[in-house]
Amino acid sequence: MTQSLERSIATTPTFSALKCRECGATYDLGPKHVCEDVCFGPLEVAYDYDAIRQRVSRETIQAGPLSIWRYKDFLPVTGENPIDVGTGMTPLVRANRLARQLGLKELYIKNDAVNMPTLSFKDRVVSVALTRARELGFTTVSCASTGNLANSTAAIAAHAGLDCCVFIPADLEAGKILGTLIYNPTVMAVQGNYDQVNRLCSEVANTQGWGFVNINLRPYYSEGSKTLGYEVAEQLGWRLPDHIVAPLASGSLFTKIYKGFQEFVKVGLVDDKPVRFSGAQAEGCSPISQAFKAGRDFVTPVKPNTIAKSIAIGNPADGIYALDIARKTNGNIEDVTDAEIIAGMKLLAETEGIFTETAGGTTIAVLKKLVEAGKINPDESTVVYITGNGLKTQEAIQGYIGEPFTIEPKLDSFERALERSRTLGRLEWQPVSV
Repeated sequence: MTQSLERSIATTPTFSALKCRECGATYDLGPKHVCEDVCFGPLEVAYDYDAIRQRVSRETIQAGPLSIWRYKDFLPVTGENPIDVGTGMTPLVRANRLARQLGLKELYIKNDAVNMPTLSFKDRVVSVALTRARELGFTTVSCASTGNLANSTAAIAAHAGLDCCVFIPADLEAGKILGTLIYNPTVMAVQGNYDQVNRLCSEVANTQGWGFVNINLRPYYSEGSKTLGYEVAEQLGWRLPDHIVAPLASGSLFTKIYKGFQEFVKVGLVDDKPVRFSGAQAEGCSPISQAFKAGRDFVTPVKPNTIAKSIAIGNPADGIYALDIARKTNGNIEDVTDAEIIAGMKLLAETEGIFTETAGGTTIAVLKKLVEAGKINPDESTVVYITGNGLKTQEAIQGYIGEPFTIEPKLDSFERALERSRTLGRLEWQPVSV
């Protein structure tokens, strides 16, 4: 093969169209997210896996950057200079202390609470979406967000020199609002829940001509979540786990981790094996869990009422696909109370030193609930996805984690306080009343 032909193969895009997940109709690679001509189903990116197989190997991936862009051939971008802010390759932590407490042998935490640049998995999807937005000629980008997505969109737009306007519910946690404003975007705080924000943004996208990462750019944006599947497979030594537990909001993250595993199998990077997929929701916003337990193949929207605001999507766009994956992989979908969410945050912090936000507390609490119900085999290798940092949702745990001992700068004052601390002892892991 000549060098020019090799270069041509290496730079030819591996994705060719947008394809409807329902009817299979195809569309060109523009800013479009629904099948407008046939059935109004969601669109996703279609790839040429034969082309990917020819150009990628374990060695080429390992030689790539320490970011999601080591998997560039699996992502829907055409240029050679994606927006790379160091997103991805977050730790896969062997959670031995948590595993012992729960009675599991092999438990891992995929810790996107330390992702770059804004401490959540949304940095992955936004890096891909804004790279594609720039390729499509957008100069202003936007999103509808429960907090983390607004942080990521504002930060990465600032890095890329794109104008940015984001939309959030007005009652978001202060840390997430400040974590967006620092990048100096225009922030619209809407007096309504996320689903109302999202409906407004659909109207704005049609009138302003902006690139909305989770609306008209959604087929590209959602592909970034696949990298959470790729990284786990690579970090496990090029093998798949037996079981994963991940939070469910729209359901997109859940479905894309599944797609990521399947793509690695298709191109020969890992051996195929059954992987069970279990999802976690807050009881106060659990439309997918309710459908799973009722045996329904459709999701009935609900009005959110939970401290887990980052996963409080009452009308999940990919809910039916998440249901299908949980069922066909012999997984489960479960929900937990706000009290259990807080206790889950504390459990992860006290056993593994990881401070997660409420979405992570939900996932850990569901993990515990599934173990106690006998729905996770203690001998399985289980990966739990932690998607955001606890510094963003500090309000949720105020009043439930104790107070410091205030002492005088004297030895006897310290000793009295130390004795008191020993008398109080360490609190056992128990749900708290909220």
